[in-house]
Amino acid sequence: MKISYKENTIFTKNKSTMKKVFVMIGFSFFSVFGMAQNVGVGTITPNASAVLDVSSTSQGFLPPRMTAAQRSAIFFPANGLLVYQTDYPSGFYYFNGGIWTMLSETTSYPNGTATPVLTICCQSWMTKNLNVDRYRNGDIIPKITDPTTWAALTTGAYCYYNNDSTTYAETYGKLYNWYAVNDPRGLAPEGWHVPTDFEWITMENCLGGASVAGGAIKETGTTRWLAPNTGATNTSGFTALPGGYRVNNGTFGGITNDVSFWIATESGSAAMYRFLTTNGANIIRGTNSKRYGYSVRCLRN
Repeated sequence: MKISYKENTIFTKNKSTMKKVFVMIGFSFFSVFGMAQNVGVGTITPNASAVLDVSSTSQGFLPPRMTAAQRSAIFFPANGLLVYQTDYPSGFYYFNGGIWTMLSETTSYPNGTATPVLTICCQSWMTKNLNVDRYRNGDIIPKITDPTTWAALTTGAYCYYNNDSTTYAETYGKLYNWYAVNDPRGLAPEGWHVPTDFEWITMENCLGGASVAGGAIKETGTTRWLAPNTGATNTSGFTALPGGYRVNNGTFGGITNDVSFWIATESGSAAMYRFLTTNGANIIRGTNSKRYGYSVRCLRN
């Protein structure tokens, strides 16, 4: 079949046009691919160190939102994965080292350290035990290691479990006698206080009552708690650890088995505290000698 001059001219033009289209598509592909290495949203000059640079002065970044059950069902989450949990306790959670951890604000101690802050119902709690060595006004809290001296105290003091700061300080904080809790110079950092009996009851009721609230505030597993760690779910995020105690005669006990928290409420010549054990999901309410050394958790004013 012969092709006329006119048809040949049209074919040549179309062929040239198609070539240009393919060149443009190829250029666009490589441009998009290149841009994908450093993408800007709301900016034409994304930061060179960011694969995605989002810029806005009127809108925020909205990550995936889901329930705790949906978050837990994510298949093989990558370290660094971030989601917003919509049900209690709501907030941002990130995955790292095999566990989901809630992002929270922090508060600074007078000695320069900091600890995360957790909201349980209407209360804001520190998520680590108190670890200060000075009162709020800057005065030093005496560190007492000798058991006889500890047993005779009627003023504030602290120690580490078994007098071993290397092993226990970072994880469990300090053990204080109740005289330090009640010192007018203030044991808790500015803006915080040692909770009262009523404030502990408020938290316990919020978590289903004292008979089950212990499980809701204990760290899960048996890495630090001795088995069986009955009922531990830590659904509150409080993460109570089995830091033990110091008896009023200066000896130590209870590490890995239980933890006691001082309360700011007196009871005659004794003082009130809360006790958690590996063998139960309840929170035990009791009184004891003010010379005992217990952990302290602070509550926001």
